[in-house]
Amino acid sequence: MATNRTFTMIKPDAVEGGHIGAILEQINGAGFRIVAMKYTKLSAEKAGEFYAVHAERPFYGELVEFMSRGPIVAAILEKDNAVADFRTLIGATNPSEAAEGTIRARFAKSIGENAVHGSDSDENAAIEGSFHFAATEMF
Repeated sequence: MATNRTFTMIKPDAVEGGHIGAILEQINGAGFRIVAMKYTKLSAEKAGEFYAVHAERPFYGELVEFMSRGPIVAAILEKDNAVADFRTLIGATNPSEAAEGTIRARFAKSIGENAVHGSDSDENAAIEGSFHFAATEMF
């Protein structure tokens, strides 16, 4: 069965808040299959590398500092229409604009501390997944 994959990270704010289990439950409940997952911590260098696309933006330094301040959960998810369906599940970047019941409406603190990352395209999902996982770590 052909399915699509997307990449997500449960960010430091959600990990610190003890929301890993509830977020994973919501992901599973939405029909996603976890094909790779790890609990890890990004160094400032690795966080900067991951978010290099935002290097010229004014929030880049704060983003790198935030993403390297504590552990994250990185995961590759599989489902038909994975990227679009996951972006719907997580909700708007600004939690005050996120639809009720979405991950960000439930767990995000602010635009900057928004609980989860979700890939914005199939191409970026592949790039981001490969950044965190070797082929032998994906099932």
